[in-house]
Amino acid sequence: MPGKTHSVGAAAIAARLDFARELARSVGREAEAFRNTADAVALGVSAKGPQDFVTAADRRAEDTIKSELARAFPEDGFVGEETGGKPTQAGFWVVDPIDGTANYIRGLRHWGVSIAYVHNGKVRVGCVFDAASGNVYSASLGGGAFCETRPVKVSLRSDPTEALAIVGYSRRTSFDVYQTMLRGLHEIGIEYRRLGSAAVGLIRVADGIADLYFEAHLNSWDVLAGVLIATEAGAQVTMPPLARMLAEGGAIAACAPGMVRHFGALSDRFNKR
Repeated sequence: MPGKTHSVGAAAIAARLDFARELARSVGREAEAFRNTADAVALGVSAKGPQDFVTAADRRAEDTIKSELARAFPEDGFVGEETGGKPTQAGFWVVDPIDGTANYIRGLRHWGVSIAYVHNGKVRVGCVFDAASGNVYSASLGGGAFCETRPVKVSLRSDPTEALAIVGYSRRTSFDVYQTMLRGLHEIGIEYRRLGSAAVGLIRVADGIADLYFEAHLNSWDVLAGVLIATEAGAQVTMPPLARMLAEGGAIAACAPGMVRHFGALSDRFNKR
């Protein structure tokens, strides 16, 4: 993103990290409470496309996040899944108010609130509220990754026959890509799951629960927070350049170091598509 750069010091990054962490927590808890009490009418589910849903909770959560960030950091820009926005030359936030909406609608707990801060072409802050545990995973660039106050690290597994992958599927890509990836994992002995939330899948890699994450197409709001958390936890992450990711999305792969030689050829091939 060309243009004049804007300096943001360590204290300003720390302030944004602290604020985003608590904002993700409060919004996530509010969305959870709403889901526990709302009936089908109150949920206000509508379809944006095949198996692509939005609810009243998504809209309300994004409105809250957007307004709270604007109040705390009025100079920052905003890009959200539901309300849009454009990257700015200064810092800006990239938000998915509920990543895993289909799970959320059905009462499945694999969903999260994803908040990332981008400055001068780099993701500087990432926070994900994990509905399954009620915890917030967070990271700042160069500052490590945490589940609440506990540092998290990727797994040390190196045997593919002991490894677990989380694989996402996007209808923006051919189903053959998904099948080919599953076949490749199966052939080298890696077990796999599909959770329905990229943000949650990435923090599972960061916390050493899963060893790999792959999806052939995701949008920036789905993954930027989770990518930073996974990277800071020691994962090797491949994705398109940030400017391209913001403009059109792309393939994401996150891999624990011990799995790189097994999974690398597959992830590299799909990231080049």
